[in-house]
Amino acid sequence: MINYRITPKYPTKHLFRVSLTIPQPAPEGQQLCMPAWIPGSYMIRDFAKNIISINALCEGQPVALSKLDKQTWKAAPVSAPLVVEYEVYAWDLSVRGAYLDTTRGFFNGTSVFLQVLGQEDMPSRVYIQKPAGKAYQSWKLATSMQPAAVDQWGFGSYEADSYADLIDHPVEMGHFQELEFEVDAVPHRMSISGKCQFDAERLSGDLQRICSHHALFFGELPVTSYLFLVLVTGDGYGGLEHMDSTSLLCKRDDLPPRGMQAITEDYMKFLGLCSHEYFHLWHVKRIRPEVFKQADLSREVYTELLWAFEGITSYYDDLALVRSGCIEPKKYLGLLAQTITRVMRSSGRRKQTLAESSFDAWTRFYQQDENAPNAIISYYSKGALVALGLDMQLRDSSREQRSLDHFMRRLWEDYGKQDKGVTAPELERLASEVAGEDLSAFFARTVHDTEELPLEEWLASVGVGCQLRPARNQEDWGGVRDEPEPVEPKPALGARYRQQGDLVELMQVFDGGSAQEAGLSAGDRLIAIDGLQVSAKNLDRLMGRFEPGEEVPVHAFRRDELMTFSLPIQLAPRDTCDLWFLPEAQCTPVQLARRRSWLNEQ
Repeated sequence: MINYRITPKYPTKHLFRVSLTIPQPAPEGQQLCMPAWIPGSYMIRDFAKNIISINALCEGQPVALSKLDKQTWKAAPVSAPLVVEYEVYAWDLSVRGAYLDTTRGFFNGTSVFLQVLGQEDMPSRVYIQKPAGKAYQSWKLATSMQPAAVDQWGFGSYEADSYADLIDHPVEMGHFQELEFEVDAVPHRMSISGKCQFDAERLSGDLQRICSHHALFFGELPVTSYLFLVLVTGDGYGGLEHMDSTSLLCKRDDLPPRGMQAITEDYMKFLGLCSHEYFHLWHVKRIRPEVFKQADLSREVYTELLWAFEGITSYYDDLALVRSGCIEPKKYLGLLAQTITRVMRSSGRRKQTLAESSFDAWTRFYQQDENAPNAIISYYSKGALVALGLDMQLRDSSREQRSLDHFMRRLWEDYGKQDKGVTAPELERLASEVAGEDLSAFFARTVHDTEELPLEEWLASVGVGCQLRPARNQEDWGGVRDEPEPVEPKPALGARYRQQGDLVELMQVFDGGSAQEAGLSAGDRLIAIDGLQVSAKNLDRLMGRFEPGEEVPVHAFRRDELMTFSLPIQLAPRDTCDLWFLPEAQCTPVQLARRRSWLNEQ
């Protein structure tokens, strides 16, 4: 058994100290490697860069270590147990890395545990020690790792079946609040770190409904316990899935205040995040692309299927909120409208297919720059819309006998439960089998081409009206309406911007918009429009003084150089989505029946 001992040795220096003991090192010299990426986040992060010191010993004597590449070491041959000691700098306040200060500690295994090459299938024991000192005596520890011998605070020995198991259990330590609930007699916990107050009863009740819905959806819950690890900050958002747990990052306003009766946009967003990561318990962690089964963590692993795994999950995360009774159907329509708006505001949808977006995630989606809206499309957002379309297509093809729900349960039965990886051809074949007809044309159009999606047609089939209109301002992302409302287009800059001191900084400049046509670029800082000082608050009003086709002088700084641009006035494009439920009198019985089935209405 491989042994790791990890200690938050120097909280003020943000350093974890790790001691690794290998009972039977390779006779030719043991190689060790730190992962370059963490499953679920498709970007090379080079965690080895955080190892600031490393040495090896055998029977108390130094052993030479040679570095083979940026993340791999080789020890000189020894004939007795090899001990490798190293320190890891931990200052990544995210769900992906490691963090340590005097208030909390957190780590993913990919950030702190060296991989013993050639012995990945060996079981491991991990001893996690509490920081020394009176200030840390009341620290607690939370993890989904299998305990072997732990104290009342959770510190002590844990076991893992393999290296893949070892790195799939994030660890939180410090002072945190906890809540508990059960789903099908399976205990669920949530630890919440960070200064916050919230309605624990409301939160645990809503989570219980959402998790119960997902368990019923797949027909079983393949865990003996589940853990939500939540870090609350002033402004944060994110999540990362694991087999038996998830790490979440949210802002304080996302949690429900005590006594709140309604549901806020922030709380709804947090529940959607919890729903998304919990759905991954089945879809991504157990139903997964074939190439991810034995993924090489030292380099990129490519697949065209991220749209199906993240996109379908993004479709069901918010849908589960309404199906479980946490939100009303109109709230769900508002969320769906915002997803459509995000897609319509990305002209990259005309240049990059969903399959390409999935494949290029490593260098494009996870490394977005100021030109991202013009160059790429999100496999999350557009993937969710294609999942909606596939849902409607399966209902059409089967004459309302089957839906995307049936397809997902087949994926679970045929692949997830069998621990069998899925390929793109197999996924499309299974969809055709569930539909009862060949769906290759559907996938060619929606996944492998940049053709516009027939959203109005799909939504009409469930009695939902859809309208694309010009945005009222840059904070307008569409939503739900009782009926369509006419919106007159107004002049728009064609850029995302923010107030930076006394100037307006352009964050993104959109293809074909006024700003781009004028020659303005991301990073430019506007001073005046037509000789009048501009701010983020008055920009729309200043532009509204002019008619389409007019040319208006704009003064801006690029770097430290003052420049003058001639801005052509253009009207805001129709890229903002409103949705509404068509009155029952205007719907056919088939539309109404499908709507009830879709939203799980009684």
